[in-house]
Amino acid sequence: MGAHEKSQGNANSMQRVKVYRLNEDGKWDDQGTGHVAVDYLERSEEMALFVFDEEDNETLLLHRISPDDIYRKQEDTIISWRDSEYSTELALSFQENTGCSYIWDNICNVQRSMHFSSLNNETFHTMNSELRELPAVELSTLPIILKTVTESGLADQMRLTELILNDQDFFQKLMELFRICEDLENIDGLHMIFKIIKGIILLNSPQIFEKIFGDELIMDIIGSLEYDPDVSQVQHYRNFLKEHIVFKEAIVIKNPMVLSKIHQTYRVGYLKDVVLSRVLDEATVASLNSIIHSNNATVISLLKDDSTFIQELFASLRSPTTSSESKKNLVYFLHEFCSLSKSLQMVQQLRLFRDLMNEGIFDIITDALQSQDKKLVLTGTDILIMFLNQDPNLLRPYVVRQEGIPLLGLLVKGMITDFGEEMHCQFLEILRSLLDSFTLSGAQVSMFWMLICVLLYVSADCWKILSLVLS
Repeated sequence: MGAHEKSQGNANSMQRVKVYRLNEDGKWDDQGTGHVAVDYLERSEEMALFVFDEEDNETLLLHRISPDDIYRKQEDTIISWRDSEYSTELALSFQENTGCSYIWDNICNVQRSMHFSSLNNETFHTMNSELRELPAVELSTLPIILKTVTESGLADQMRLTELILNDQDFFQKLMELFRICEDLENIDGLHMIFKIIKGIILLNSPQIFEKIFGDELIMDIIGSLEYDPDVSQVQHYRNFLKEHIVFKEAIVIKNPMVLSKIHQTYRVGYLKDVVLSRVLDEATVASLNSIIHSNNATVISLLKDDSTFIQELFASLRSPTTSSESKKNLVYFLHEFCSLSKSLQMVQQLRLFRDLMNEGIFDIITDALQSQDKKLVLTGTDILIMFLNQDPNLLRPYVVRQEGIPLLGLLVKGMITDFGEEMHCQFLEILRSLLDSFTLSGAQVSMFWMLICVLLYVSADCWKILSLVLS
C-alpha cells in the first residue's frame, strides 16, 4: 500500500492546511491548499509529512521528518522549518488550532522515537544486567522498585517498560498494595507508590497508558497520586471525580465502548491538567493529548454510524413531551457532538454535517434562537458557525426556502437585540458568511435580495445593519 493510500485511510490524521515557501525576496509564496498527514514513506520505515491537494489529491509536499531541532510552532496555527531538501524555509498554516497541535504532537512523537531508536542501537550492549526481571510487588520491595523506576537511564527505561508490560499482574498487585497501605495509613508506602506511578507515567509508553487508563485501574491510579510527598496535604481527586463530576446523559447512550471512552477522556484530561500538571514533560502531555484526541474520534465515529441513536436524538428534540430543560441539554449535546467531529477526516465531517442537516438540525437551531436563555442562543449560533465553516452551502439553501425564513429573520433580529458583544459578533459572522460573494452561486443571488427585504421589514436600523454585514 502506498503512503498516499495509507494516509487517506487514517480517519484521524488529515488536517487542512495552506503550504507556503519562502522565496528569494524573503516573501512567502502560497503553494496551495490541501490536507496534511504524518505517515510512513512507501516501502520504508521513515516517517514523513504528506500534503495532498484538496482539489485533485496530488502531492503538494513530501517532507521526511528530521530528528534535528528544526521545527517551530507559531501562533497556535503555524508550523515552519528549514528544509534541506528544498534549500528553503517551508511553513504549514492550519485551518484549526487543534489540527496544528495534532500534527505537532505527531512530529514530536516521531522525533522521540528516532532518538530512542538511535540510543538503543548505541547502548544495547551496555544495558544494565540488573534489569533482567522486576522484583515481586511487595511492601518490602517498594524501595527497590522505586529505585529501578526513578534511576534508570534512557536505555534501561525501555527495558523497564518491556518488563512491566510482560508482567500481566504488575499494576493489579501494585494497586492492591496501595489499598492496603491506605487502609493501614502507611504514609511512607503511599509516598513510594506515588513516586513509582509518577515515574511509570513519565516513561510515556502508549501500551502502559492503555493498561492504567482502563476502567479497572484508572480510579486507583488517580487515588495513588493523591499522596504527593511534596504537598503538605493529601489530595481528594477521587472524591471530586465521584461526587462533584456528574455525567449528564442528555440522551441515553447504549454503546458501552462510547461510555467508557467518554469517562476515560475526562479522567485522562483531569490527570493531565490537575493531578500531574506540575510534573509532566511536554512529550508525555503530547501523548495524553493524543489519547484524548483518539478517544474523541472513536466516540464521534461510533455515534455518527448509529442511525438509531441519531433518530432518537432528533425525535426527543421534536417531541412535545420533552421538557424545555431536557431540550436545552440536548442542544448542548448537539454542540459538543459537532465540535468533536473535528477529530474526523474532512470528508467524514462533511458527511456527518449533511446527515444532521437532513435530520432537521436547522429547525432545532431556529427554536433555540427564540429562547430567552442567552447561553442557549449562543450555543445555537456556535453550531451554525460550525456548519458555515464546514460548507456555507449547507445553510444557504435552507434560509432561502419558506421553512428557513424564520431562522433568517432571527439572525437579523439578533443584530439589533442586546445579547452582548460576543453574540452580536456571532450573528454578524453568520450573516457575512451567508453573503460571501466569492462563494455565492448565481442561483443563490435571490437570497441576497431576500435578506435586504427582511432587513428593511424588521428594523428601522436596517441600513446600519446592512453596512455592517457588507463591510
